[in-house]
Amino acid sequence: MKAVVTAGLTPVGPLLQAFFVDYLYGQKRASARTVKSYRDTFRLLLRFLQQTTGKAPSALHTLDLDAPVILSFLDHLECQRNNQPQSRNVRLAAVRSFFRMAAIRDPGSVGVATRVLAIPVKRTDKRLLGYLTRQEMDALLGAHELSQWAGRRDHALLLTLYNTGARVSEMTGLQKTQVHFGTKTFVQFKGKGRKERAVPLWSSTSRTLRTWFEELNSDARYRAATAFPNVRGAALSRDGVAYILQQAVERCATTCPSLAKKRVTPHLIRHYLPFRTMSSNGELLRLSPGNSRSLRAKSQQIARHSLISPTDSSGGRGVVRRIGSRALPYSPGSLQTARSVTARGLAALATEVFVCP
Repeated sequence: MKAVVTAGLTPVGPLLQAFFVDYLYGQKRASARTVKSYRDTFRLLLRFLQQTTGKAPSALHTLDLDAPVILSFLDHLECQRNNQPQSRNVRLAAVRSFFRMAAIRDPGSVGVATRVLAIPVKRTDKRLLGYLTRQEMDALLGAHELSQWAGRRDHALLLTLYNTGARVSEMTGLQKTQVHFGTKTFVQFKGKGRKERAVPLWSSTSRTLRTWFEELNSDARYRAATAFPNVRGAALSRDGVAYILQQAVERCATTCPSLAKKRVTPHLIRHYLPFRTMSSNGELLRLSPGNSRSLRAKSQQIARHSLISPTDSSGGRGVVRRIGSRALPYSPGSLQTARSVTARGLAALATEVFVCP
């Protein structure tokens, strides 16, 4: 006589193991950061269920994760843990991804999965992007004590962050081999979405990094590949970079009082270039709907990663390309995109097209 399995009573444990080991790594090839985020989500969820139902994680079934339970968990995140709607949506995305896999692996859980997948994503407020002025950025870069090892590291870190507009995760994971010195010095990043990009470095950044790397290589404790290690030689954490920046803000608060009124984070430095490319009347430059970057016929703000100049060769506003010492304006439809540039051409473009401060 065959055993009959009641719908929704499939153990959660084997499904979770298949989700992380087979589905995320084997089928989706999810990044390590995505896996860690999903892991933290289910760690919070299992702890919440144990506190509210008294069931151990090993005793849970898919019916114990029905839509009302997931909604209670999401409310717990916002009310008890004071998470923002953005964080709530991140946790929901992990749960929905799990149930999409569970619906295929276990047909008896399709009903539960359908109800959980119907939970909507909460709308969030889109805040106005902050920025730093040139004076504020200069004050931050000059706030370090260059006679000390930590001061030289922090100065090189913030200068590179300012020059490249990199994400904090890219800076903490930066290796010395990713910086290429030469006639045109540049740094290679492999960031979010496994996207690779090469960012040229200013001469001041190049000199600072070269000197810093020579100092690291001269000390046996810091000869590892990490570009910006902590005192123990390991890579800095995200919190470590944020702490370094806050210390700089506090030190230069007297010389630059406007910094005390802003919430300065590593990500805020990524918004610096759009501020620098404002016109004299303070209006952000925009790409015209006619060119190839505006496929939806909407004006879009120029992003931090754009290599741009505020004026064209005739003195008017516009997106330009710099070839040597000349600035040639792009005509509508002629703006080169990453898709149309070969790997060799992109390397050349990265060394020729840049606007120094």
